[in-house]
Amino acid sequence: MKIIKKLPIGISTFKDIIEEGYVYIDKTLFVKKLVDKGRYYFLSRPRRFGKSLFLDTLKAAFEGRKELFYGLFLQNNWNWQEKYPVLKISFGAGFLRNQKELDETFEGMILRLKNKFNLKLSDISYKENFREIIEKLYLKFDQKVVILIDEYDKPILDNINSPDTAVLMRDNLKNFYSVIKDSDEFIKFVFITGVSKFSKVSLFSGLNNLEDITLNKDYSIICGYTQSDFEREFKNRLKDIDLNEIKNWYNGYNWLGESVYNPFDILLFFSNHCEFRNYWFETGSPSFLIKLFKENYYFIPDLERIEVTESLLGSFDVDFIELETLLFQTGYLTIKKQKRVGPRIKYKLKYPNIEVQYSLNDYILDYLTLDPVGKSKHQDALYYALEAGNLKQLCESLKRLFASIPYNNFSKNKIYEYEGYYASVIYSYFAALGIDLIAEDVTNKGRIDLTLKLNDKVYIIEFKVLDKNFKNKALPLKQIKDRGYSDKYTGIKTSVYLIGITFNKKERNIDSFEWEKV
Repeated sequence: MKIIKKLPIGISTFKDIIEEGYVYIDKTLFVKKLVDKGRYYFLSRPRRFGKSLFLDTLKAAFEGRKELFYGLFLQNNWNWQEKYPVLKISFGAGFLRNQKELDETFEGMILRLKNKFNLKLSDISYKENFREIIEKLYLKFDQKVVILIDEYDKPILDNINSPDTAVLMRDNLKNFYSVIKDSDEFIKFVFITGVSKFSKVSLFSGLNNLEDITLNKDYSIICGYTQSDFEREFKNRLKDIDLNEIKNWYNGYNWLGESVYNPFDILLFFSNHCEFRNYWFETGSPSFLIKLFKENYYFIPDLERIEVTESLLGSFDVDFIELETLLFQTGYLTIKKQKRVGPRIKYKLKYPNIEVQYSLNDYILDYLTLDPVGKSKHQDALYYALEAGNLKQLCESLKRLFASIPYNNFSKNKIYEYEGYYASVIYSYFAALGIDLIAEDVTNKGRIDLTLKLNDKVYIIEFKVLDKNFKNKALPLKQIKDRGYSDKYTGIKTSVYLIGITFNKKERNIDSFEWEKV
């Protein structure tokens, strides 16, 4: 009988995982590949994706801990006679709110390294102490130094809503990291990880030899579980589990290669008796994204059809924050398709999976409606109406939904005058239900505002906001019919419903709800 290994929830120490019998997906092939091909690397991945564990795996390999690699790829593909001094640095602990706390972090970091290697350092600055440590380790061990930096960007991201502090953190980190380039003659290997990818100009201006493997197909599965990893390593836990359902819930993250699962989701899924929940999403609040939504009156259905250039997707800075960049780098959107447009590469983004789609939109709804208590009740009513094809009930549920939004939600701004607000609310409600949605559904005669697919039913919806220049309340439905928006869904075994909705800015609710069944 095969032993079922323990689940390494929250454990990122390679030694503990191997020695204490936890599940480990062998990523040591990438250790060999990286060392054979270069020396300076950077990798960006969302939180809880195994970056810290991979860094610790690198550390064990360079320290020559052969006994930990029994049965793994690296066991017979590494020179275990050579051992290197390893500086493993992490900025992941705690929340750094100001310069003083960052200085304390530097101080503690330098002190631990000093004591670990029994070094004598001058009392000049953290930057110079870092330089001293690298040079003195090289002389002490007669071997070049390995530098591993985890969560290099966290002090900046901790303060992303306070630009002045974020800039201060960035500049101090930039000064600290500049030591690495100047110490090249003493360095064997460098690997830096974080959630975001800041532009080289802003943070890594001195490290122009740093190779970014974030979107390198050769390393697309360096973190995360592939489908084959999942089915192989968790085979004994998969009895009575619908593989397609778990794939739809938790797989789908893509960096131009094979899509992967977030490890944290899978481990918590099994730990909680295979209950589907938003495990990864609950580990962090996207409040900084909501701030950007508010500032830009972002049209939420646009999340379904974002296309960005390689330069926009790849980096950002505290002086230039683009919502689409943050959504990708933090894991709320992933790559669906890559294409070349002339000399440029463009990427089409999408939600990775059901967990992210419903969780993010559920979170957005709290901002759009300020009605977290009544939200669940409205969601249930909307779902049952769609499931039954009851358009009268759907209309009544939508009206109750908008009537429940507190008046003071509109008192300080004119967001309700923006057509996208009403469509965003409805879109987010449906998206938070996990329903198959297509925003701006393309046909040969135009674009449908919103298409919903649920079981054997298709709903085609067009929105308009009434103003002084808009008289014909039936226009949205007429537009659907005149442009033949339903044609692409005819001839298939489904019931197709055409819905035209107009909103009244003065009443802040639905003015007319017209529908037909095709």
